[in-house]
Amino acid sequence: MDWTSILQFLRGPFFKFSILFFAAGMAYRLIRVLLLGWSRDKVPSRGSKAAGVAKSYLKGIIVLPFIPWVKRTFRGNAMTYIGGGLFHLALLAVVVFSTPHMLVWKSLLGFGWPTLPFPVTDWMAAVGIVALVILLINRMTHPVLKLITKFPIWINWALVFLPFVTGYMMTHHLWLRYEVLYSLHMLTVDVLLIWIPLGRISHFLFYFFSRTIHGAQAGKRAVNP
Repeated sequence: MDWTSILQFLRGPFFKFSILFFAAGMAYRLIRVLLLGWSRDKVPSRGSKAAGVAKSYLKGIIVLPFIPWVKRTFRGNAMTYIGGGLFHLALLAVVVFSTPHMLVWKSLLGFGWPTLPFPVTDWMAAVGIVALVILLINRMTHPVLKLITKFPIWINWALVFLPFVTGYMMTHHLWLRYEVLYSLHMLTVDVLLIWIPLGRISHFLFYFFSRTIHGAQAGKRAVNP
């Protein structure tokens, strides 16, 4: 099998198709959300909406994933918050702030940014892999999560896990030839890009809407979001 030709296809035409499908799919979902509109506010404000939004983002991005006891989430399922927080931190470090991925972003956007040293992103990739395994085990053993977990959720997990693993294997030249690992990594990335607009992974786009609306409503009523 000519893995060089396969890699050229996965890095070239298939990657471009995946990017276009991802962009079109996410734009479609965004437009549908925007067309829902924003209901007119008829209740007098008791506090600051802006302050509520700021506090909501602060808690959602900084506090909740890493200091979950602030809202007593340890009483529920601590592994969901710890594993989820570490995974999202690893995802940000690897996808946005690793040098190879930044160069891909630069080729798409036309500009780049400072990156983290390789040992940092390499360790964060390992953290992301371990966090995903912990989240999988937690979902398989938690009595409530087992009941609400359907087949698409397993697909979500696999399509996020495989790019992490193949990227880590490629970086460390583990077991298979480099061009084979690179091809497998690109294949998993391309498939993930196509899947995102179709599945629940697209929640990252709507996260900002929910945080903003929830924070504004809480700030208006002068309560904690």
